[in-house]
Amino acid sequence: MAEQNEPRSLDELAAEVDENGEAPAESSAEAAEGSDELEMLRAERDEIRDRFVRALADAENTRKRAERDRREAENYGGSKLARDMLPVHDNLERALGAIAEDQREAQKALIEGLELTMRELLNTFKKHGIQPVAPKVGDKFDPQLHQAMFEAPVPGTKAGEIIQVAAQGFLLHDRLLRPAQVGVSSFKES
Repeated sequence: MAEQNEPRSLDELAAEVDENGEAPAESSAEAAEGSDELEMLRAERDEIRDRFVRALADAENTRKRAERDRREAENYGGSKLARDMLPVHDNLERALGAIAEDQREAQKALIEGLELTMRELLNTFKKHGIQPVAPKVGDKFDPQLHQAMFEAPVPGTKAGEIIQVAAQGFLLHDRLLRPAQVGVSSFKES
């Protein structure tokens, strides 16, 4: 026979219950000890259940965090390279803008090559989620997308209106890679 001081399992306690659902008659000391054991086992069961539920929740949170990190790495992992490619775009744009009309016919093949390179660069940007922020003169200054390089009181404009675009800005998906560099009117009507 097992020693009375050893804790008994729920199966052992259940085996002692008779057909009527009542425990066999025991002395009050044995009944109190069995009741204490049962309460101890219930508390242990509840603690294990609580730890299990917490472990499941922790595992789900870890899975969600890993998924979010994976998406961010996929979308924004190339932001450093994209930022480093923006001066290439700016230089091609300047080169194309510096060509005088009288030179276009003489340098036709070179100009076509520059234009094709620019189109390919823009297609690659688009393929990887890089979109230009191209404000126009007269647009309202937006500090979320534009960087004011200077302010000038230009008659015929409203304060906060873009009066010059120095460089295009770019977004990578929904994040700003570089703000558009603009000049802003500070003209106040009297």
